[in-house]
Amino acid sequence: MALNITDSLSKAISLALKELYGIEQSADSITLQDTRREFRGDYTLVVFPYVKQARKSPEAVAAEIGEAVKNNLAEVCGYNVIKGFLNFEIADAYWLRFLEEKASDSHYGIVSADADKAPVVVEYSSPNTNKPLHLGHIRNNLLGWSVSQLLAAAGANVKKVNLVNDRGIHICKSMLAWLRYGNGETPESSGMKGDHLVGKYYVEFDKHYKEEVKQLMQSGVEEEQAKREAPLMVEAQQMLKRWEEGDKEVRALWEKMNGWVYAGFDETYDRLGVGFDKVYYESQTYLLGKELVQKGLDMGVLFRKEDGSVWCDLTADGLDQKLLLRKDGTSVYMTQDLGTALLRHKDFGAERLIYVVGNEQDYHFKVLKLILGKLGFPWADKVFHLSYGMVELPNGKMKSREGTVVDADDLIDEMERTAEEMSREHGKNDELSPEEQRHLYHILALGALKYFILKVDPTKNMLFNPAESIDFNGNTGPFIQYTHARIRSIVRKAAEGGLQSQPGAWQALELNEKERGVLKVLHSLPSTIEAAAAAYSPAMVANYAYELAKAFNSFYQDTPILREENQHLKDMRVSLCAAVAFALKNTMNILGIEVPERM
Repeated sequence: MALNITDSLSKAISLALKELYGIEQSADSITLQDTRREFRGDYTLVVFPYVKQARKSPEAVAAEIGEAVKNNLAEVCGYNVIKGFLNFEIADAYWLRFLEEKASDSHYGIVSADADKAPVVVEYSSPNTNKPLHLGHIRNNLLGWSVSQLLAAAGANVKKVNLVNDRGIHICKSMLAWLRYGNGETPESSGMKGDHLVGKYYVEFDKHYKEEVKQLMQSGVEEEQAKREAPLMVEAQQMLKRWEEGDKEVRALWEKMNGWVYAGFDETYDRLGVGFDKVYYESQTYLLGKELVQKGLDMGVLFRKEDGSVWCDLTADGLDQKLLLRKDGTSVYMTQDLGTALLRHKDFGAERLIYVVGNEQDYHFKVLKLILGKLGFPWADKVFHLSYGMVELPNGKMKSREGTVVDADDLIDEMERTAEEMSREHGKNDELSPEEQRHLYHILALGALKYFILKVDPTKNMLFNPAESIDFNGNTGPFIQYTHARIRSIVRKAAEGGLQSQPGAWQALELNEKERGVLKVLHSLPSTIEAAAAAYSPAMVANYAYELAKAFNSFYQDTPILREENQHLKDMRVSLCAAVAFALKNTMNILGIEVPERM
């Protein structure tokens, strides 16, 4: 028996089309839908595309295909026709055999990765070392981690990498402000995390810089000129040039302040439960980028302007001219991205290079791909920008320079406090030790945060509302986590009661509507993961987990499990519970969410 009925159905339909009407259509191209709840059936074929060639009415075509498939496929026990919609009914025996095979499969839905495959390299996080991680970074990190998990679950050999933007004018702004206004303050003396401390001086720079611009404008200088000529900005630009020239004093300050930031980042990454296989630093890749710029000049695909700056003319590609080196010889983001892309390709020989970066950088990655191609790299077409939408709050957008961001650490703290309040209110922690309670609050908080962000299509902007995310009801992480804990409690109680699994005795059983509903959702897990991986969309997995939890809870409310007197039926239902728990654990793991055994 094939344990993927949709594949078997598609093949039987393809054969019927050929035999009945001479229509050649591959099984892979046949689309089946879940039958709508108001109609009897499990899978639906829309027959309208075949009516013209068959030269019969939609109802007649549907009936003929249905009869042919039923006669050729034992798993189909019936069909019905609603106009041009052919609804197939799948026999209980199929669903029970499916459950028999999958009930104890703790890796159900997950494909083992082939370590010999060329890897898929996923870059995410990419923070600047001038400020702490904030809510926008959280979406980036969670999306990058989850996409990596998703691709791995679909069989890819995945390498997770981070590119730290540890040099540039923004870093010099924090350094200069600390020199001017810091009075030697350190993380130890202030009691602040290092990334928070450095971020404080980035905001401080902006405050004093704006005041200088204002004063220049009051003296009659035009705004754009004032922004360029404000003393702080001029000094920051000079500091960047000194850094690129290897000035020992500037480099020592840079290393010290970046060290503070890295310690802070690591603490936040650990709390978020994300990590990397390799970390790149812009300070180590921009020189390779400069070498590529020189190569482009030698090849004639780049050009130098009279002021000494270097550009790539992309007007023939429908874009504009792109700066690659400033007139003073300092590099820009594109310079180091060229170098990093080449280094990463050399390091991994990647099948794909996926960049998880917000949609405000769409233009940047179009340009990166085009320039790599013009430089003669055949793997340029393997570059893929996973462009995601921005995170907004009920009160609007965040601005780092103005200090109006939602700090990642503060948000996690707030989520944990809310998780504790909600858990106590619902009595979810009464039987746990204090240590178990603290762990529960943490995983509920992270489950709420991660699920709320990842359930949204990555391409869409989203509004983050912490209060909505941590509800124990509805489409939330805690709802799914609680469902898993409830299921595990049932399975434990069944084992404690001495229930012995006897799947061979299930074949005479008849399934009720709720049992079939759960089994149908379970059955679609492998295809859901495959489709989600192809679309780079953890949202598809998140919403699958919710649908499965919802179907289970509907079954649980209406169907006795441990109170069932028929031992074979009881055994089957407990096995169904166990299979759902595995599927929930596997899907939530793809999202980076831990599911509790007890609540």
